[in-house]
Amino acid sequence: MEIRNIAIIAHVDHGKTTLTDALLRQTGAAEEGVSMDSNTLELERGITIYSKNASVIYKGTKINIVDTPGHADFGSEVERVLRSIDCVLLVVDAQEGPMPQTRFVLKKSLELGLKPIVVLNKIDKPAADPARAEEAVLELFLELGASDEQSDFKVVYAIGRQGIAKMKLEDESKDLTPLLDAILAYVPVASTADASAPLRFQPFNLAYDNFLGRMAVGRVYEGKVIPGQQVFVKKPTGETRNGKITKVFSFKGLMREETPEATPGDIVLVAGIPDIDIGETITTDQNATPLPGIAVDEPTIGLNFLVNNSPFAGREGKFVTSRQIRERLERELEINVGLRVDFSAADSFRVYGRGELHIAILLENMRREGYEMQVSQPQVIIKEEDGVKMEPFEEVIVDTPSEFQGTIIERLGLRGFVMSDMRTHDATVRLSFEGPTRGLLGYRNQFVMDTRGEGILSSRFVGFKPYAGEIRKRQVGSMISMESGKALGFSLWNLQERGVLYISPATEVYEGMVIGNTSKGEEMSVNPTKGKQLTNMRSKGSDEAIDLVPPFTLSIERGLEVMSEDEYLEVTPLSVRLRKQQLTDIDRSRARRNS
Repeated sequence: MEIRNIAIIAHVDHGKTTLTDALLRQTGAAEEGVSMDSNTLELERGITIYSKNASVIYKGTKINIVDTPGHADFGSEVERVLRSIDCVLLVVDAQEGPMPQTRFVLKKSLELGLKPIVVLNKIDKPAADPARAEEAVLELFLELGASDEQSDFKVVYAIGRQGIAKMKLEDESKDLTPLLDAILAYVPVASTADASAPLRFQPFNLAYDNFLGRMAVGRVYEGKVIPGQQVFVKKPTGETRNGKITKVFSFKGLMREETPEATPGDIVLVAGIPDIDIGETITTDQNATPLPGIAVDEPTIGLNFLVNNSPFAGREGKFVTSRQIRERLERELEINVGLRVDFSAADSFRVYGRGELHIAILLENMRREGYEMQVSQPQVIIKEEDGVKMEPFEEVIVDTPSEFQGTIIERLGLRGFVMSDMRTHDATVRLSFEGPTRGLLGYRNQFVMDTRGEGILSSRFVGFKPYAGEIRKRQVGSMISMESGKALGFSLWNLQERGVLYISPATEVYEGMVIGNTSKGEEMSVNPTKGKQLTNMRSKGSDEAIDLVPPFTLSIERGLEVMSEDEYLEVTPLSVRLRKQQLTDIDRSRARRNS
């Protein structure tokens, strides 16, 4: 059976997964209502977090499909996948056109010599302009240095949600047959390599199974993979160790099924090598040349994971000790390749990730499993190269109604960002900036308020550049509880004039817990447990109605954004709280004197 290997790449929310799901349904590989995004967090947030494999059979050909994440924090997933496939479907929203992550994933695929098929999706949107989007995609190809052959790309028009594709806009179509035919016509056959040659297999992703342990997802370049095979595992540097393959699984639809052998060109899952890593070469020939290594992008931010030692510690979590947190982080390292953890300190672990969302997803998964911990404020990784201080930089693209552009340019300017481009289309403005990652930490919530929820902000990591100097980001101070007990509505009613509250009435608080922020910018100790003074005397103000503004409820991402350097974010299965590292006023004064 012929094999074709494709990856679906796009900016976040341009419709990759919806299109993949429609392909699976049309070819009978998945039932109605079954989605590639099977993880609970993916379903809740409507984004792909982990790249996934599936396959469909069409006209006697097996098409292996890899669905990749669109969010910049999970970009390392995309890069690895591109090495193992023969063509990419570049999905672009016909209204928005190419976005930052489109540029990132396209650049990587062009560098590898792949020739993309462009899918202009969502052509049914009221403001969709396929001709303009196609022109912008061609501009992007030329800007990224695509060859003449790559620039002569095939365009397919699609409405992923309805499962419709067409080669020309005026064509009539009722399903995705034109897209499947285009895949067979324009995607090269996966492999013409000799199946009797020595095996060469390279993992591009990892999976974990409670019974089989660590497993490798990869492509067979030459030879066959057979269960029970004795193999050699080679690092890109040439170091070799022995191993044995115990099981081989191929992908059928969204399911994996055990297979007696895998032939060249196929993408399969192998078990049996507990220390297998991405980019290593599995071979049956000890003298075989290892395949080129797969580089994974470095992390850009770091923070500390600590045991929760607040007054409410241990109330909600099942796993609360440093040993349990360490074991969970070690397990995460098995499959989360963009993560690094420093275990050298006894009571805290330094965790490095690709961005705030990358860390927030890990924390969310851990709290749902019953873990309880606290984390410090995320800080960017600063390194030195040839005596020059370097820090990570981001490219930011903002789409906003034109009346908000002045505010955004001013805000990002204060955070060290420089505007590189500005384009107007109707009443919308697209602004491009470049600046330090530090300046973007904690800005997204402010951005939503500045654009009244109408703006779209996208960013991507562009590399390490010279340090941009001091940035003053935090305009607000913390409102700290000086008492323990239950917060009362009367007290919160008086406090809400001072700033934004994070808690609602009847929330349990403790001394040192941050219950809100102050608009004037200085820290303020308050008593949220103070009740109304009750007497037998009637007075004019005694029967005033209490009208409370809904609180700014803390989620993990919001907490990571609003916290300051001397605070911890306490994460438990049921609560997310912000607290000072030193709980009492005296300890905070002492810490300030000593610093």
